Amino acid sequence: MKIAILSDIHGNQYALKQVLDCSRRDNIEQLFILGDFVGYYYSPEIVLSMLKDWQFSAIKGNHEDILDGLLKGSLDKQLIQNKYGNGHNKAISNLSEDQKEFLINLPSKLTVEIEGISIMLTHGSPWDKDFYLYPDCKEEILRRCDFPGIDFMFSGHSHYAFCRRNQHSMFVNVGSVGQSRNQTGLAQWTVLNTETKTFEMRSAAYDTTELLTEIEDIDPENNYLKDVLTRKR
Repeated sequence: MKIAILSDIHGNQYALKQVLDCSRRDNIEQLFILGDFVGYYYSPEIVLSMLKDWQFSAIKGNHEDILDGLLKGSLDKQLIQNKYGNGHNKAISNLSEDQKEFLINLPSKLTVEIEGISIMLTHGSPWDKDFYLYPDCKEEILRRCDFPGIDFMFSGHSHYAFCRRNQHSMFVNVGSVGQSRNQTGLAQWTVLNTETKTFEMRSAAYDTTELLTEIEDIDPENNYLKDVLTRKR
């Protein structure tokens, strides 16, 4: 079986379309999604619609927690908008009530076994979904991501794709579909082959033109949302 592991779509329908098109060509049978469906960009309802015909398991990220906090009134709407733009506001206005319930009630972590392979799915780290794991993390931090009995541990959150062989398990940060910071204008994900027990880190360019136009219309003062899509590595 081939499984595509995705993270940090962030409402970016254009990047997700590229990933799903590639996944169909690769005969992917299942998806694992590591959270952050929402935030930054503007089409989480389209993202969920695009996924409805796929078999997938998902966990929530910190941006689903932000969505939950905004819905409950426990977070300052203006502070969130100043930091991240209007992505969460668009999620609140465009997602159906069922879609909102689905996202905020996702588990924070999953461990699954498929064809004899044990897989841990986290958003940030196994101990905190909001903890960033970067390629230059200290050795002792990456060792905390090693678990006896786990073959593969997949995470996202940092938007930087990298992998590391630990003593017991392979750790893979799959990067970000919707806002890669390894290289702009790329969607990043990972494909796991359960038959060969191997994985491939994937990336594909997508056209950012329409998304940049949306940013100009919705968040013209938020330069970061534009810069992260256009800057050089």
